[in-house]
Amino acid sequence: MDLATVWFCVIAAFWLGYLFLEGFDFGVGMLLPVLGRDDTERRVMINTIGPVWDGNEVWLIVAGGAMFAAFPAWYAGLFSGAYLPLLLVLLALIGRGVAFEYRGKVDSERWRRNWDRVIVLGSWIPSLGVGLLLATTVLGLPLDAEGNRAGPALAAVRWDTLLGALAVAGFSLVHGAAFLALKTDGDLRTRARAFALRGLPLALLPLLVLLLVVQWRDGSLWTVVPLLLTPVAALVAWWRLAEGREGQAFAALGVVIGAAALTLFGALYPDVLPSTGDPANSLTVAEAASGPYTLTVITWVAAFGAPAVLVYQGWTYWVFRKRISVRHIPAVHVPR
Repeated sequence: MDLATVWFCVIAAFWLGYLFLEGFDFGVGMLLPVLGRDDTERRVMINTIGPVWDGNEVWLIVAGGAMFAAFPAWYAGLFSGAYLPLLLVLLALIGRGVAFEYRGKVDSERWRRNWDRVIVLGSWIPSLGVGLLLATTVLGLPLDAEGNRAGPALAAVRWDTLLGALAVAGFSLVHGAAFLALKTDGDLRTRARAFALRGLPLALLPLLVLLLVVQWRDGSLWTVVPLLLTPVAALVAWWRLAEGREGQAFAALGVVIGAAALTLFGALYPDVLPSTGDPANSLTVAEAASGPYTLTVITWVAAFGAPAVLVYQGWTYWVFRKRISVRHIPAVHVPR
């Protein structure tokens, strides 16, 4: 397997890591006003992701950086083609990070409520935007012979890419509920599990429809296997939630998004950005890749850097592995 193909697989794995880790992260933010009945419960919800949310966002940076280094034409074509949605995603992520830090700085219900709204918007907008972006790279853009977007500024916004936006947002919502059921205790845990049970079939429906659309248009015989695995894993997740085994349900949802990513990127290969106009203008792995020297250098960097990141992030999750509840939350303390 040549290095260009290896890096295509690596980038797909980076996006998978982002969807799995940041997925529950976004889901917790989305559910803040739904499951948090008072400020203490909302603080519990935020504290479940407090030690890890910024580390989860590293996967987005790594995925984008790897695309820039290994496939500059892919990076330029996709990110410039979906410039406006990407800008909204970045602004929402900035606002979300600020909200986490500033929410507790003033002892005011109105102050906290306003920052909670920023967290909710900062969770919904990126999940929708990332879904739109990934659906665009799989389903394509109108490209000219130089690989530039040939359509209007919002050419990436179509019914099929909007389906991708709903797919990632729906997965994040139920993934976040399963994570809260895994990480909390008491009434909040009960409500989170009940929400995940009720919402899982509807929330994952856009993802299954998206996979069917992609399989119908560009899939091959082997991508049928991960496609069929996706609903099976979803059923397992629902079953384990019903049995109160939140950890197993959370792992099953990881299989759901893993099988979905394998279907999407498997159908995309050997393209990295199809052209919805003339297929001859599609960007392929070979055409969009950097030179052999660049690919060799970044391979060596990744060989040493990636394990270090994985070990550190795994250690973080291990340290903060225990459940929390309202009894662990101290009284509000605001510096004078």
